[in-house]
Amino acid sequence: MDSTSLGLLVLRLVVGLTMAAHGAQKVFGWWSGPGIGGWTAAMERMRFRPARFFAWLSAAAELIGGLLLAVGLLTPLAAAVLVGQSAVIIGHVHGPKGFWNRNSGFEFPLALVGGAVSIGLIGAGALSVDAAIGLRFDDAVRAALLVVGALGGIAALAVPRLAKKEDSATAG
Repeated sequence: MDSTSLGLLVLRLVVGLTMAAHGAQKVFGWWSGPGIGGWTAAMERMRFRPARFFAWLSAAAELIGGLLLAVGLLTPLAAAVLVGQSAVIIGHVHGPKGFWNRNSGFEFPLALVGGAVSIGLIGAGALSVDAAIGLRFDDAVRAALLVVGALGGIAALAVPRLAKKEDSATAG
């Protein structure tokens, strides 16, 4: 076993299982999480419409994307999903609070997305389901998927801003 594959396994497990745990909080309410009802209410307060759709989308991105990344299955796609979700997390929730985690800033989600991007660019490594089943992605595909993930996250960031404009138009 080479050290690169072992290092990628550790990185995939830490980033993937951390993201999956956050998704499990949102879906199942585990580890003092809100559960899907509480998460839907939070998405409503954040002005994502339709809130239930975006609650499920974000929770599934974290839970399923995280698990896929951890085991190394469809790794570039999983990384792209997590990049998109992280763009929303950083841009909408943590970014306005500054860098440091102690102030609920973006330090922690930035570290997770950095890991996801790294895995997405490098690949899953030899100790992965992708490698076991012979699934390979070339560099251009891995990079393109990450770009699509980032653009998807940026597009999702527009949803609450559009909701604010609609609310202003109907109020006036």
